Amino acid sequence: MRMSSALYLFIALLTMPAVATAGDENLKQQFAKMAAVYADNFNKQDGAGIAALYAPGGMVVNATGSHTDIAGTYEGIFKAGFNHNEITVDEAMPLGTDTALATGEYHITGKKQSGEPLDVTGRWTAAYVGQGGNWKIRMLSAFPKAPPPK
Repeated sequence: MRMSSALYLFIALLTMPAVATAGDENLKQQFAKMAAVYADNFNKQDGAGIAALYAPGGMVVNATGSHTDIAGTYEGIFKAGFNHNEITVDEAMPLGTDTALATGEYHITGKKQSGEPLDVTGRWTAAYVGQGGNWKIRMLSAFPKAPPPK
């Protein structure tokens, strides 16, 4: 009896990481689709479309600070000359039934009014909340990668 209980426990422990990984992979795929919509709206220079991906009261945190006017923040980014965004999702993890985190990389490009190219690669982290069966961004932090050490 004791041996069979130990065996069942051992088997259960072995299968738990596989279940968690499968769930995280599904979540990662969901956020990758959301990132594609985000990038598509960015590439169309549609700040309102990006803002629609955020939960009420959501915020973006970048090198200039915390911003709750999502559409206005992106309109400023577009006016600066950025017009193309590529986003990857590296990791996704559930925190509860209606909360999750994800991290990844972005690459934004464009041109200044002077014609000088703009090219920024950085890392992002987002907290998501489930609302009405959909994920919404509660907070997105995005910062340029540090230059390589000399």
